[in-house]
Amino acid sequence: MTALLLGALGLTLSLAVPGILAAARWPGRAPAAAVALWQSITLTGILCALGVVLAGPQELVGALGSGRPAGAAALVAALVVAAVIIVRLLVSLAGVTYRSRTRRARHRMLVDLLDDAERHGELPAEVPHGLRVLDGPLPFAYCLPGRNPRVVVSGGALRVLDRAQVAAVIAHEQAHLRHRHDLVLESFTAFYRAVPRPLRSRAPLDAVHLLLEMVADDAARRRCGAEPLRTALSVLSDAVSPDVPAEAGGDAGEERRRRLERLAGTDGRSPMWTVLAVLMTVSLLVLPTVILVVPWLGRALTAWPL
Repeated sequence: MTALLLGALGLTLSLAVPGILAAARWPGRAPAAAVALWQSITLTGILCALGVVLAGPQELVGALGSGRPAGAAALVAALVVAAVIIVRLLVSLAGVTYRSRTRRARHRMLVDLLDDAERHGELPAEVPHGLRVLDGPLPFAYCLPGRNPRVVVSGGALRVLDRAQVAAVIAHEQAHLRHRHDLVLESFTAFYRAVPRPLRSRAPLDAVHLLLEMVADDAARRRCGAEPLRTALSVLSDAVSPDVPAEAGGDAGEERRRRLERLAGTDGRSPMWTVLAVLMTVSLLVLPTVILVVPWLGRALTAWPL
């Protein structure tokens, strides 16, 4: 019964919950807590898959009344499959991390070479360490995270934005770097690529990407105010940082509209939703373990042929 319940929970979290949560409006009122909720959904889905693999054979052997040889074979098969799941996730994470680091290092070298240092005087106050200006008419800004982070602003952005707006854009990108949002996106990308196609959903990637933008918006709003950031966002093009995975592109126009709504005050933050999201996060991680896994583990330790 434990395997069936864990399987049902895992399928629900993989197939039903992502679409419902991605379509909901309340995560925008508590973006940081909503990201934690998405992380707990992902982690719980992985744990459910491992739970099914480990509990299923033991329960099947017990139901059939098979002897110790069958139980031993089932135990070995369960451990092998569980190891395959874990290795697949680790390999996917290693691959995503390596490709991101390699691409980021190459891009960092290019922006350092193409930096228009003479235009740093057009930037507000003191130029932040690692900021680069690229010549070009298209207004955009993005960041390159890592050990030697960069904030990249185009000459087109400096032409169409005033100093307050440029400061808000830089604060937004620095928030991404400070909170290491790249690591969060990499983990979701690795999970997305490791999951079999029938169980795969883009909704977590797209939703988390938007929520991380909202978290950075909140940080920039606290430092520079909502109006300069809102105006800058409405002017800047839909350029996407090269560090953002292709799977997490989403609908740029819809993302911008929702961010502008929040900055205009029509979809603001709410402490109540933050508390509810935290409670859901903790419950999702704790309750299945306490209600299903712990009782099963007690029975399994005495039933498995050790």
